[in-house]
Amino acid sequence: MNNSPFVRKPASVQSVMLQVLVALLPGIAAYVWFYGAGILVNLLIASITALTGEALMLTARGKPRGMFLGDLSAIVTAWLIALTFPPIVPWWLTVTATLLAIVVVKQLYGGLGQNPFNPAMGAFCLMIVAYPALMSQWPSAGQLDFASQLQLILGGERVADAITGATPLDTLRTLLRAGNHASQTTAQLMQDPAFGHLGGAGSEWIALGYLVGGLFLVQRRIITWHIPAGFCGGLALVALLPWALHPAQYASPAFHLATGGAMLGAFFILTDPVSGATTPRGKLIFAAGAALLTYVIRNFGAYPDGIAFATLLMNILVPIIDMKTQAPVFGHKKKD
Repeated sequence: MNNSPFVRKPASVQSVMLQVLVALLPGIAAYVWFYGAGILVNLLIASITALTGEALMLTARGKPRGMFLGDLSAIVTAWLIALTFPPIVPWWLTVTATLLAIVVVKQLYGGLGQNPFNPAMGAFCLMIVAYPALMSQWPSAGQLDFASQLQLILGGERVADAITGATPLDTLRTLLRAGNHASQTTAQLMQDPAFGHLGGAGSEWIALGYLVGGLFLVQRRIITWHIPAGFCGGLALVALLPWALHPAQYASPAFHLATGGAMLGAFFILTDPVSGATTPRGKLIFAAGAALLTYVIRNFGAYPDGIAFATLLMNILVPIIDMKTQAPVFGHKKKD
């Protein structure tokens, strides 16, 4: 007798993580095209550091190194760290963040499957609080060649005005804080070279790459549609009313979706199967909450993009979200 068509062979952790890495490639390709190959250096540094830190912790805990190093989960964490950091951060910052993610946020909680917080976002938040200046140095698209990027990554002299430009989210935050005294409107700012058709010049194409990779993960059933749809829909919805009422001051929903780490967060960060919600309804609530927090932090917080902080705050609520949205056991009445 043949198996029923709904019976699927369980996927190994290694297979899942490998497909996540493959799904990140379109976004990475766009990243290299618009911002240069410096990001590849950061990906390499983060990957080596993640494997080294994981190996040391597994040895200290008496766990088999080969099995856990081969599952590629450390590499996924490393890539997410590198992709959320500016492409010209010094090497030691990438190393420090990666070790914090692997050693503290992941392994000290018991390793893969035990960590309550997203390791990459935990490291990001720690670094942006500790080193806000370095974490805010984003070059404009095409501004630096590979040699200049490599020099900065390896510790070259930094002249902030020469290597960085105002990102779209930084510009939006400045405009919002200026309020009625702003000399420009969002429509006028969109004519700035830092802006593209919907969001940041270059970054909107990177977002499209992450969208393509994310849809690949949905099609492969590595992730479900609930969190990407809940986050993108929630972010668009909360951005719609302020923009409709005051379009000269607030950015459009399309801007928020095409700028910053929205697509990376929707498909690759919030969908972490360990630290995210697990029930279908819970995933929608989890993602919508992250979208609301992201919008609030972007517009009224101290940091231009709030996805990392929103992720960690919603990670705290995951146990109660899952508990309240758990379906009743078949044959039993749901408790009030």
